[in-house]
Amino acid sequence: MDDDITGLAVAIGARVRHERQARQWTLDQLAEAAGVSRRMLVTVEQGAANPSLGTLLKLSEALGVALPTLVEPPAREAATVTRAGRGTELWRGDSGGRGVLVASATLPDAFELWEWTLEAGDRLDSEPHTAGTRELLQVLDGTMTVEVDGVEHELQAGDAVAFAGDVAHAYAASGSDRARFSLAVYEPAGVGGARPGAHAQAGR
Repeated sequence: MDDDITGLAVAIGARVRHERQARQWTLDQLAEAAGVSRRMLVTVEQGAANPSLGTLLKLSEALGVALPTLVEPPAREAATVTRAGRGTELWRGDSGGRGVLVASATLPDAFELWEWTLEAGDRLDSEPHTAGTRELLQVLDGTMTVEVDGVEHELQAGDAVAFAGDVAHAYAASGSDRARFSLAVYEPAGVGGARPGAHAQAGR
């Protein structure tokens, strides 16, 4: 891992451990609640590996905290600026696509702003998120398919879609070229219980 990825993994591990200990949970209790192996959880808390976005979402759901709480430093100013190229990469596709969290807020509802790139052949399948989650997506370049609850929506540059994030959904590059899109996610606070799944098996 390079220095940025290593630093992120260590910071995430410390936050997960802090949240677990604040609840007086054992490693086994959190692993069971999140649906991850104890070995995986130990690796995450030690900062020995950069966890997948799917794993982070399972942990955030089990702990009852928003994803930004685990991956973003606490905001101390009235405004938090993320400079170009300095967002937090939390997903990388098999063909080289990237999912980057560029801004977030927890008030206590969670708001996330993402910058996504899908290379030809990239597809991200996501299981349902917390009840009440909503997503807004706009295609910036290229063409892509957004599948929501089994229904496919073909989108071109400039098109936008609003959809429920608490049903199964997927994002895929539908052409031979790269697709870029901006994604905003709203996740309400105070919804108990574990997610039916992670925000994505491979990522969000």
